[in-house]
Amino acid sequence: MKKLGVSLRKWTIADASDLAGVINNKKILDNLREGIPFPYTEKDAIEFISVLLSAEKDQQYTFAITYNDKVVGGIGVFRKDNVHRLTAELGYYLAESYWGRGIMTNAVKEICNYVFENTDIIRIFAEPYAFNQASCRVLEKTGFQFEGVLRQNAVKNGQPVDMKMYAILKKEILLF
Repeated sequence: MKKLGVSLRKWTIADASDLAGVINNKKILDNLREGIPFPYTEKDAIEFISVLLSAEKDQQYTFAITYNDKVVGGIGVFRKDNVHRLTAELGYYLAESYWGRGIMTNAVKEICNYVFENTDIIRIFAEPYAFNQASCRVLEKTGFQFEGVLRQNAVKNGQPVDMKMYAILKKEILLF
């Protein structure tokens, strides 16, 4: 999958150094879930990539985001279970020096196309923090529909925060 210098590919342990460089940034961590160590080391990256590589098939679809062949972020779609088994959650991050270039917009389009073409998943959703306007804009530009505000849905950095719910359905997507 490659478009405008952006491609998604499977992670390798050799990506650990690049991943550590991306994640070891407080601005990025402030927009991700809790539990990610700071500072983020190459050892942390190796452990994370190892978990991704050993994940059960058809439960998650995770890729390194590369720009001109350099790892600049990560993206994944994670299948839910039980009555939500055909629903999956989207998550992503991008190195700060690559923000504002359309890279994440292209990556989100690519992973949604991949998941909808290759799995039985019918709905992909994302829950960015309401304060993360850039992430909300990426979702809007890629066809995700805003479904509402999840008031005080999380505690981030010790403070209750709102999140926004966005989703796209397989039947709605026009393959980009």
